[in-house]
Amino acid sequence: MKIFLLLFLVVYSYLSADIKQTMLNLYKAKNYTKACNIGFQNFHKFSKNEKLITLYAFSCLESDYIDRLSIPIVKLKYSKEARINSSFFSVVLLQKKLLYHSLLDGYEISSLNFPTTKYALSKVFDLYTKLGSHEKKDFYIFRDENNKHLTYKLYLERTSKLPKMVIEEYYDTITTKRHVYW
Repeated sequence: MKIFLLLFLVVYSYLSADIKQTMLNLYKAKNYTKACNIGFQNFHKFSKNEKLITLYAFSCLESDYIDRLSIPIVKLKYSKEARINSSFFSVVLLQKKLLYHSLLDGYEISSLNFPTTKYALSKVFDLYTKLGSHEKKDFYIFRDENNKHLTYKLYLERTSKLPKMVIEEYYDTITTKRHVYW
């Protein structure tokens, strides 16, 4: 029985180290979606490791799986850096929820004032709230305040199930990234 337990611990330690290295390599290679998915599938193996939780959360953020940030937000609390990251993820998640609510349900958010981030969703949230009270449009075009070449197009994509909020990023007239949220 002791041999089985020892063998289990060795294999478990090896797999945990392998997951960490795999996620880190994927993140460095900008393969954020795969890193996020591996983290999601193996979260229980590193749920007490704030550095791995942070790596997982940033991978999910970069791959637009923002709803997966809710667990890291709760777990990141034991160090100053972890609390800073948790606050950052909280802001982005809340901005996503409020912007979606405003676009879909007409909820007024122009009076809200949140900390801002460099993440595209945060920039669009800030630009949208600056519109103030306005008549609902099919889409919105915003110019980045810090880079005249960047613009964002915000709209709802109607599907048979649930409307999706879409933010398209453009450099001049070239689409550089498309973010889809629900």
